[in-house]
Amino acid sequence: MIELRPNLKTAPRPKRCKSPAGYPHLLLLLTLLSTLVVWQSPSTVAQRETPNNKGYTESLRFQDVAPGIEYGQITSGHASKDDRTGPWFINVLRIDLKRARLKIVHALDEGVGLETVSSMASRYHATAATNGGYFRVNGTYRGECVGLLLLNGKLISEPHNDRAEFGLINAGTTTEVIFGHLKFSSKISVGSRMRTVQGLNRPVSPDEVIVFTPEFHRTTLTSPEGIEVVVRRGRVVSVGDLKGSSEIPADGYVISAVGKSREWVKDNVPKGATISFSWHLNSIEPGDDQKWRRAYSILGAGPQLIRNGKIAITNLQEKITPAFATDGHPRTAIAKLASGKLLLLTVDGRQPGESIGMPLNVLADLLLELGAVEAMNLDGGGSTTMVLNDKVVNKPSDATGERPVSDAILIFPKPN
Repeated sequence: MIELRPNLKTAPRPKRCKSPAGYPHLLLLLTLLSTLVVWQSPSTVAQRETPNNKGYTESLRFQDVAPGIEYGQITSGHASKDDRTGPWFINVLRIDLKRARLKIVHALDEGVGLETVSSMASRYHATAATNGGYFRVNGTYRGECVGLLLLNGKLISEPHNDRAEFGLINAGTTTEVIFGHLKFSSKISVGSRMRTVQGLNRPVSPDEVIVFTPEFHRTTLTSPEGIEVVVRRGRVVSVGDLKGSSEIPADGYVISAVGKSREWVKDNVPKGATISFSWHLNSIEPGDDQKWRRAYSILGAGPQLIRNGKIAITNLQEKITPAFATDGHPRTAIAKLASGKLLLLTVDGRQPGESIGMPLNVLADLLLELGAVEAMNLDGGGSTTMVLNDKVVNKPSDATGERPVSDAILIFPKPN
């Protein structure tokens, strides 16, 4: 049974002590000691007033919902003038990766477009799901990932601003999850001539080269201001200058270039040329490259919250504004536990009196209390959603209800 009650602590009332009769010097000494114990520096008082990593989840109880998948729900904290005290409505999935599996999917199974988490979970018959990474919210490329997305070995989107990622590694009878930061490099080569590729499956910025793969969409959706090269099986089959929205072949890709890169492509990439396209992902953290090369799916979001069992919030390194970290927002997070299990967690927000959202340091404290040794923040705000057995179990903050998003993390029990 899931226990739902506020997680409030009341300090015990101090017991009264009678003065030891006939011992005035002892009474004076006890009074002085009491004064020393009560006095604290201002910085210590501030730390005491800030929620710590004890007591958020004392009444949290998990229940089995499918083999390897546990679920818990709790209301924690209390309303006060300090928004760091709550209340918070928290939903948690705890996953045994020896008995359950994860799958990352994109909305509509393309590189653009939006879909609700509950719809993606239903289409794939998942037991549970949460929202995933950041995405473009409007325009022609609405739903395009803003951050790294690798699905079953196919690169859909490159990393953004060195932000945090997690990856899934097939490790025999279980799935290994790795956390860290990756850098992207890519190029096209025609004979001895080479040009850097800035990204995949996204709008082309001035002087850039972008490659569009079949996983993106039927066409590139570009405007006719650059040059587009259609490649099939390593050979250029057409070159269209000042042409946009080229059809993407199933057995190839399209190179789209503008500005100075357009001029280079015009001069160096003729129809019929043999051409190659390559990309690499390298770990920013030393020594992790081999592990990342084994990952079959990777999702980027950020910032990092916990590294090696300690709070390590990297919003500044990931070019995320301080206010994003310090303000209370609805949050979604993923964490690896000391036990080896995986945690997916949502905290609702923007609902005064019910759940006000968390700053990232409080979210990290909460995850530490639940046993996290690695953790990162996922997309939050109105995107924060958790689905269990085709039902949304949290309360999304948008007035219209569940928000369509770009991708989702799905959870399934492994077949016997």
